[in-house]
Amino acid sequence: MKIKELETPCLLIDREIMMDNIRRMQLYADKYNVNLRPHTKTHKMPALAKLQEQVGAKGITVAKVGEAEVMAENGLNDIFIANQIVGEGKLSTIKKLAESIDISFGVDSIEQCKMIEKVFSDSQKQAQVLIEIEVGENRSGIIEESDFVLLVDYIKNCSHVNLLGIFSHDGHTYKAKDLDECRILYNDAQIRTLHFARLAEEQGCKLETVSIGSTPPLMHDFGVMEGITELRVGTYILMDVAQGNAIGTYSNCAASVLTTVISKPTKERVITDVGAKGLTMQTRSGGICATTGLGYIKDFDHVYVNQVYDEHAIIYNETFRNTVEIGQKVEIIPNHICPVCNLYDNGYLISGDEVVEDIPILCRGKLQ
Repeated sequence: MKIKELETPCLLIDREIMMDNIRRMQLYADKYNVNLRPHTKTHKMPALAKLQEQVGAKGITVAKVGEAEVMAENGLNDIFIANQIVGEGKLSTIKKLAESIDISFGVDSIEQCKMIEKVFSDSQKQAQVLIEIEVGENRSGIIEESDFVLLVDYIKNCSHVNLLGIFSHDGHTYKAKDLDECRILYNDAQIRTLHFARLAEEQGCKLETVSIGSTPPLMHDFGVMEGITELRVGTYILMDVAQGNAIGTYSNCAASVLTTVISKPTKERVITDVGAKGLTMQTRSGGICATTGLGYIKDFDHVYVNQVYDEHAIIYNETFRNTVEIGQKVEIIPNHICPVCNLYDNGYLISGDEVVEDIPILCRGKLQ
């Protein structure tokens, strides 16, 4: 099938660009002799996760227990859930998965560990956990050294919880005003993460894993400090407008949304058949990842989606309006690809103008 024969809107993935992205990040990890554990919440496709492992990834990262279940069902057997998992139901699911795969997950409180100890009390395997360290994103994770020391001490005395390592996410690098600031934020995050690793060692815990990750700094060769063992990075495989802005080109963007021009009601307005339900309304307001509009029209310089309704994209550009015809199909590169993948049942892998594979997005909607 030719791309232009596809019904719209639909998600396209350029095979050659994607594979180049996969290989490039694996070479980066190999250069610094660290493991690569891609965050598959970006694409939510076991088929792509397997490609990442085939190229050299140690295992994969997911965001939710439901994603872990689907990935395990489809042959992925080394999974880290980079999130605090709370609740007996979810913890029981992890306990069951641990019978057949290597699975670990995040913690950042004694209260959470008490729940884990209870649920795993009848398990032959200990729960494998990593403590999250807050490094500047102002999200979850340990902030105070005293809290970290107490948590490590608590886990050391648990019968059913094992401290595998620590992890951090320098997501605030997305908002860096320039690459110099991005480098500083990234290095500061590594230094802080390594400091907590040393604190754990001082308490008698030799950590197997010290994991970091965020796409913007890892698209540039800022280096990896000694003591870091693992990179968790997600968006690099498909890229998007925000990441393209961070590196100064959209040529690495493998994913796009194919959409059809359905109306040209004024001399400058164009309407296509994808809206918020296929693009989201996400933007990034500042820093190296700052976006313009709600998506970039591929192959048309400085043409962006200006507005979206549920099922309509609105573009105001007279030159674009005079170039395209009713019924013509164009591609939109999303501002943020991760939530966009979650909106589609499948992604079409393309090469040139041919569709080469229809890949189901099996983790779509796995939000629990």
